Amino acid sequence: MTPDTYLASKPRYEILDGLRGVAAMLVVAFHLFETYSPGPSEQIINHGYLAVDFFFALSGYVIGYAYDDRFKKMGTWGFFKRRIIRLHPMVIMGTLIGAALFYFGDAPGFELVGQTSVDTMLMVALLGCCMLPLTPALDIRGWQEVNPLNGAAWSLMWEYVANILYALFIRRLSRIGLIIFVGLSAFLTIDVAMNIDTWGLLKAREWAAFTLIGGFGLSADQIYIGISRLLFPFFAGLLLSRIGWKLNVRGGFWWCSVIVAVVLAWPCVGREEFGWVNGLYCTIAVIAVFPFILVMGAGSQTTDRRTTAWCRWLGAISYPLYITHYPWIYLQMKWAADHKDLPVATHVAVAVSIFFLVIGIAWASLKLYDEPVREWLRQHWHSASKAWKSSGSGEVKVIS
Repeated sequence: MTPDTYLASKPRYEILDGLRGVAAMLVVAFHLFETYSPGPSEQIINHGYLAVDFFFALSGYVIGYAYDDRFKKMGTWGFFKRRIIRLHPMVIMGTLIGAALFYFGDAPGFELVGQTSVDTMLMVALLGCCMLPLTPALDIRGWQEVNPLNGAAWSLMWEYVANILYALFIRRLSRIGLIIFVGLSAFLTIDVAMNIDTWGLLKAREWAAFTLIGGFGLSADQIYIGISRLLFPFFAGLLLSRIGWKLNVRGGFWWCSVIVAVVLAWPCVGREEFGWVNGLYCTIAVIAVFPFILVMGAGSQTTDRRTTAWCRWLGAISYPLYITHYPWIYLQMKWAADHKDLPVATHVAVAVSIFFLVIGIAWASLKLYDEPVREWLRQHWHSASKAWKSSGSGEVKVIS
C-alpha cells in the first residue's frame, strides 16, 4: 500500500473538517465588519483573529493523525511534496486574485497602491506565488504584510514553517519531549496575550496589547508574535493526536460549532480599563478551549446524512475561502471609504453580497482549479519519482 493509498483509506475526522469551515466563515465575517471598526476593542466578532490559532491547532492534530505513523515510509521529501500539493496551488490563486484587484483597492491608508508601478506589483506577485515573504522595505500597500496582495497569506507562511519544524525536528520527539516543548511554547502564548513582553519586542504593537493580533509582517515584533501564535496550538494539536484523548458527545459538531462561534464573536473583555482581562481570555481560549474542542470534535461522530454533508462541504471550502477572500476585503474598504454617506442598509447589503461572492469564488476555485491541479501534480510527481528511481547506472534515487 502506498502512502497516498494509506492516507486515502484512513477515516476522516468529519467534524474537524466542518469546524475548519465554520471558522473560515467567521473569519470572512470578521474582516467584513473590521472595515467599519475604529479599533480592536470595538470590533464586532471581536476575537475573530483567534481563528488563526484554531486553524493551527486543527492542522497540528490532522498532521499527526495523517503522517506520524507513515512518515518513515514516505520520507521527508515525500511529506513536503504532499503538503505543497495540498497547500500551494491555492496560495498562487489567492495571490493572483490579489494582483488582479490590486489597483482597485487604494483605500485610505493604502496610499502606496497608487505609487506602485506595474512591474513592481508583478514582482511582488511572483514572490507571493513562491511564498517568499516581503520585508517592510518592499511593502506596496502600507500595512507591511508579508504578501500585500493577499493579507491572509501570512498564516500560510507560518503553516509552512510548522510543517518544516515537524518534519525535521518535532516529529522525532518522544511523548515526554513533546509535552515539554508544548509546555514551553505555552509561555510564549502567555507572554504575548498578557503583554508581559519578556524580551522587549512588543512595544510597536501597543494598539493590539492584550490580544493575539499580529504575525503578518517581518518586523521583529511581528515575527515574535507569529512564532508565539504558531508553536503552542500547532504542536498541542499534534500532541493530542498522539495521546489519543477523545470525548464523544451527541451532536458534537453543533456543540463544537457553537463554542467556536462564541469564542470568536465574544466582545472585547474590558480592554479599555482592564486590559489584562482580555489577554487572559485569549490565553484561556488558545491553551484550554481550543484543545477541548479538538478532543470533542475528534471523539464525536456525525449521526445523520445532512450533518455529514455539511461537514464535508464546509471542510472542502474552508481553505479556498480563507486564502482567496481577503483581496475582496481591500475592495470593500475602498468602496466603504468612497460611500460613507450611503445608508447603513446599503453598506450591509454590500457586505452580505461580498460574503456570498467570496464563497462562490472559493467553490469555483476549488472545483475548477484546485482539485484538477492537485490531481495533475500527484500524477506528475509520482511518475517523475518512478522515473528517477529507475534511471541511472543501477543507482536507486528515492525522492518520495
